[in-house]
Amino acid sequence: MRRPNATILSTKKLSAAQKELLLGSGFSFLEYNAVKIEFLDFSAPKSIKNAIFSSKNAVKSIKIRYPEFYNGSIENCFCVGESTAALLAKNGQNVVKKAPYASELAEFLTKTLKNEQFYFFCGADRLDELPSALEKAEMTLFEVKTYKTELNLKKFDQKFDGILFFSPSGVRSFVQMNELDSSIAICIGKTTASEAKKFTKHVEVATTTSVESVIAKAAKILRTS
Repeated sequence: MRRPNATILSTKKLSAAQKELLLGSGFSFLEYNAVKIEFLDFSAPKSIKNAIFSSKNAVKSIKIRYPEFYNGSIENCFCVGESTAALLAKNGQNVVKKAPYASELAEFLTKTLKNEQFYFFCGADRLDELPSALEKAEMTLFEVKTYKTELNLKKFDQKFDGILFFSPSGVRSFVQMNELDSSIAICIGKTTASEAKKFTKHVEVATTTSVESVIAKAAKILRTS
């Protein structure tokens, strides 16, 4: 049976369609952006053969700062996350390979494209997995930091049955002002879940690295818990 009057907190603001998925599951919810994104100025060649994108924010930063990149100047795109791939494709980019995690993308690149060089568009606080793997494989990687993440701290007086987390920084932001207590942390991926496990034992991971999958996992868990 579904928890009566179950409440969910989303640590990022959802699209109208995503909100409908939650409301259609019969839950009440609140939403806020646990992190703020600041796009940085950066420089890069106007013609790139291979580009790696760590997230949707990396894609957005290119679009905002260097819109000429969307006129066919990037030949091949490699990325982390389904939503990143979808945004690249929406903007006419050739997505050669997408992977749910940076470690899996790094494994693909080091095994199949060892003699290529790459430009890595990422956040200022990016994880070390991908750069370290390519460095170990003696591959050429030019790192371009395109945005930085700032925590948006907010105190909540109520408790939630489920909290949706979409990044490790989102977890860190929430716990600055709040306790997870008995709330179930429902995470978009393993990296986010690893951060949540530092603060609670009640952690679930979505089947795929998409917002919709996080919502589906929340609906499933809160119906049966």
